[in-house]
Amino acid sequence: MSPRLELQAVELAYGTDAVLRGVDLSLAPGELVGLVGPNGSGKSSLMRICAGLLPARAGRVRIDGLDLVADPLAARRRFGYAVEPERLPPNLSGRQCLELVAHTRGLRGTDLDAGLALAQDLGFAPWLDRPVGDTSLGTRQKLSVLLALLGDPPLLLLDEVLNGLDPLAAYALKKILHVRSRHGATVLLATHGLEVAERFLDRAVLLMDGRIAADWDRRALAAFRADPAGGLEHAVVERLRARG
Repeated sequence: MSPRLELQAVELAYGTDAVLRGVDLSLAPGELVGLVGPNGSGKSSLMRICAGLLPARAGRVRIDGLDLVADPLAARRRFGYAVEPERLPPNLSGRQCLELVAHTRGLRGTDLDAGLALAQDLGFAPWLDRPVGDTSLGTRQKLSVLLALLGDPPLLLLDEVLNGLDPLAAYALKKILHVRSRHGATVLLATHGLEVAERFLDRAVLLMDGRIAADWDRRALAAFRADPAGGLEHAVVERLRARG
């Protein structure tokens, strides 16, 4: 099976400060993958590189075999990325944002209708016709997620989106992601919530100091769940302590 998302030797630096150091990562269709790690490990930078919002210093990103640099328009049609809530246009309504993204991606009216149904599921429907700038941070987070989900893209890139959601919206989103992954979509979710990664995801990738330090598959996560004295949190803490 060909990878849905493939990173090869991805590097990033700000001046002389290395942020990502030769990251190799491959995600298959249907995987729910958590990207975990401490603050400053490079998670958000890596997510932005995958979304084509930040150029890597070196390396390659492919989405369904499409090179993100050589064929950006085709590659971008293959994923949905939840932008930071503060980057949403404040003067547009949520409905206008949905219509704009649908038009940009060349989606059909049925896709937009499905997006409006998702707005109900995520608890965003009451704010559809209000200016984005007049809504709370958590409400804007719902819209950001909704825009990423629009059109049922085969790859979803979600950076810490659960943090800003209320419990009902977070629960609904996890159900949506579970269903979509079972239908072949791939999800990369950057998160500090190790319990979420352990109990909800198929795989957890630990990023430390700009490198992949561990990659736990479904069997390893199941073993963590069965170990009352350990767990993913314990494994991550031990890795961090060993770093010194």
